[in-house]
Amino acid sequence: MASQETQQQYQPRWRIADLDFSRIDLQRVRDDENTFYLVTCASFVESGSDLYTHNLVDFFRDNAEVAAWLREQWEVEELQHGAALRAYVEHVWPEFDWQQAYDGFLAEYAGYCKVELLEPTKALEMAARCVVETGTATYYRALSRSVQEPVLQELAARISHDEVNHYKHFYKYFRQYSRSEGISRSRVLGTLGRRTLEMRNEDADCAIRHALKFREPLRAGDPAYLRQLSARMNAIVRTNLTPDMTLKMIMRPLELPPKVQSWVQYPIRQLMQYVFLR
Repeated sequence: MASQETQQQYQPRWRIADLDFSRIDLQRVRDDENTFYLVTCASFVESGSDLYTHNLVDFFRDNAEVAAWLREQWEVEELQHGAALRAYVEHVWPEFDWQQAYDGFLAEYAGYCKVELLEPTKALEMAARCVVETGTATYYRALSRSVQEPVLQELAARISHDEVNHYKHFYKYFRQYSRSEGISRSRVLGTLGRRTLEMRNEDADCAIRHALKFREPLRAGDPAYLRQLSARMNAIVRTNLTPDMTLKMIMRPLELPPKVQSWVQYPIRQLMQYVFLR
């Protein structure tokens, strides 16, 4: 159990009680199907974050500082994101059976959270985490920019700020492990590239399928509509990206000299475009 000092150190920067759901402007969001799916799918993935947190805590169990931060701050804040997003969905779309849809999602999603999917070394896993946090920070920043409803704007911005802070921790730990492991840039680049390609992965597809099953059951078995829905959601994120910041975050673990960084930027930018355009 964490000491009182540790518990105080890892206090969340905000709480769900800080959000005033009575201020939600229903006219701006109630009939917005794209926003429904963006928020609901995010709530599913965030609410299942304890599955892979436990894998990471076990993977880094020999480092008390890392394990404590993962358990006492990262997992707590990720689960708070899920709870806040769920509360928003249930306030705006009370007819949607969030719990039943989430149960179906979780049963499938648990199969994707396997220890063997972690990177082979601790430094590379921290580099992978940097990419994941870049993706989530980008997603919530784009969501905040894309909607007109003020409470959702605030919530998405708060989550995005949390994800950027998580990125900073993972990057700090990456540097520590990188020095001790002597990991090469080529291996780091391989991890960054592969994880960037996986930004749109089975997690999101799984969430969309289970949200659709309970939102529009007659279309749940239509793969063409599922692709169309996924494309619409992706277009919203892509349109509201801050590409320079995203690129900088992805490239940072390479720790390249400025001249070399300018050479590498173009192929990584092309890779990002492929991820968000496909």
